Amino acid sequence: METEDISCADARSAVREVLKEMSRGLPQPQMQRLRDDALLVASELTANALLHAGHLTHFSARLTGDEIELRVGDASTEVPRRQPAAPGRPGGHGWMVVQRLCSRLDVVVEPDGKTIVAALELP
Repeated sequence: METEDISCADARSAVREVLKEMSRGLPQPQMQRLRDDALLVASELTANALLHAGHLTHFSARLTGDEIELRVGDASTEVPRRQPAAPGRPGGHGWMVVQRLCSRLDVVVEPDGKTIVAALELP
């Protein structure tokens, strides 16, 4: 998807469509966990892009051999980082969650923004 109007719901829908293609033949518990994890990663990355950069420049979800790969682009060149714990402050845990769920996580910074490439291993 190449547009500034990408929402978290749009990103989740794209992930669901990709996973629907490959869900046949996988045990349901494994498929459900992968779906839940991929949807959470898509939500966190798109929400963070919307919060910190104002909009997304692109989003894609695709199967690449033994992974589902999500690409989330925004106009900020700031690299995500873990936030220190702050009692009483909500949020600040999304990047840590994404790091824990992904088998591969890259941040590609360009002069006009960045793309986060997040991959989750298929069962």
